[in-house]
Amino acid sequence: MRQKKLTLIVTFATTTQAMAVEKYCLENSLPGRIIPVPREITAGCGLSWKAAPGDRELLAAALEGAGLGWEEMHIIEI
Repeated sequence: MRQKKLTLIVTFATTTQAMAVEKYCLENSLPGRIIPVPREITAGCGLSWKAAPGDRELLAAALEGAGLGWEEMHIIEI
C-alpha cells in the first residue's frame, strides 16, 4: 500500500486558469505538476496543481506577482 503524505493542492475556478498556471510554472521552473482535483476537494474546474506543502508561499507569491489567479490552496494527505 502506498504511503500517504501531506501535499499542497492549488485549485482553480476555470480550466483556463489551470493551464495558464501550468505554463507559467513550467517556464519559470516552479515546483509541482498538474493533476486531477482529488476527491477530497470540491473545485470549480477538474484540474489542480500539486506541490510540496513547503512550496505554498513560493507559489502564492510567484502566481500573485504574475497576476495569475487560483481558487484555493489546500494541504491534504494523499
